[in-house]
Amino acid sequence: MLENELLYEMQNAFPMTQRPFLDIANKLGCSEEEVIDMVSKLKDDKIIRQTSAIFDTKRLGYKSSLVAFKVDEDLIDSASQIINAHPGVSHNYLRNHDFNIWFTMAVSPKSKLGLEKTIEILQQKTGASDAIILPTLKMFKISVKMDTTGKKAKKEKVKKVNHKEIELTDEYIAVIKELQKDISVTKEPFKEAIDKLGMSYERFFEIAHILKDAGVMRRFATILNHRKAGFGANAMSVWDVDESKGEEIGKRLAEFSAVSHCYLRPKYPNWPYNLFAMVHAKTQEECDELIAQMAQENKLDKYSKLYSTVEFKKQRLVYFDDAFEKWEEEYEI
Repeated sequence: MLENELLYEMQNAFPMTQRPFLDIANKLGCSEEEVIDMVSKLKDDKIIRQTSAIFDTKRLGYKSSLVAFKVDEDLIDSASQIINAHPGVSHNYLRNHDFNIWFTMAVSPKSKLGLEKTIEILQQKTGASDAIILPTLKMFKISVKMDTTGKKAKKEKVKKVNHKEIELTDEYIAVIKELQKDISVTKEPFKEAIDKLGMSYERFFEIAHILKDAGVMRRFATILNHRKAGFGANAMSVWDVDESKGEEIGKRLAEFSAVSHCYLRPKYPNWPYNLFAMVHAKTQEECDELIAQMAQENKLDKYSKLYSTVEFKKQRLVYFDDAFEKWEEEYEI
């Protein structure tokens, strides 16, 4: 089905060119108008969530971590709203565990409070009885690509990329601010940014590729609403592995195509799991089978599966936004 091929193509790498939909059309063997019509419908149907740059938070100078709160059932709704109000929270889920609210938190390079103090304030405001901070110690994979075609291999090689170091100039930051916006579904979706910046297409794309080569921009791609796209289950599989084998096992789990994120994180007395792998599938049964296969192949028996039951928030961070400073001014205690 052409629509499924289109979705996979746009997730994999959206062309950073003057007429990207024409480039996609040429690859799929159809017309530019057909592609634009399909993308417009997929956006209207909420299957496509956003098409924009995906940045490396750390390389932009932000500090971030996965955080889990233990919140009483009667406080869940109010707690989720308090957490969601922070501009550095991009993902926030209710999961089937005593630590039931899981969110990703980032603070800006200008933060006066810092990451730990910000989380401490949120814990107080939400009434969470316990909290764990789970920063990334080692990243093995971050690549959210749903196999909408059903034709892709069960495993994939994860390439290690060496990045160049760059200084983020005012010009680069101005381009980042535009690249992070969801594109319009038009023949020239980057024209609005070009006109706003008073920049040529050549210079705009040159900077975009510099940012990509430096690892500041991971890629420019489409993100789907997983459930609307037919992937109704996602499990955060967590594994208790020997620290001496963490890197070796992490690399092997990352090779599963259904794994979008794979990280090594710290252990705590109240949290024994140090290896995390997000698994996506069409059903919970498929997720369970994949995780069982991962366990069997790697001879792992100490693990757990945390399924998301409610999505409180899922959106891209807006970098270099005044909202971070405004939140700190309001909540500083």
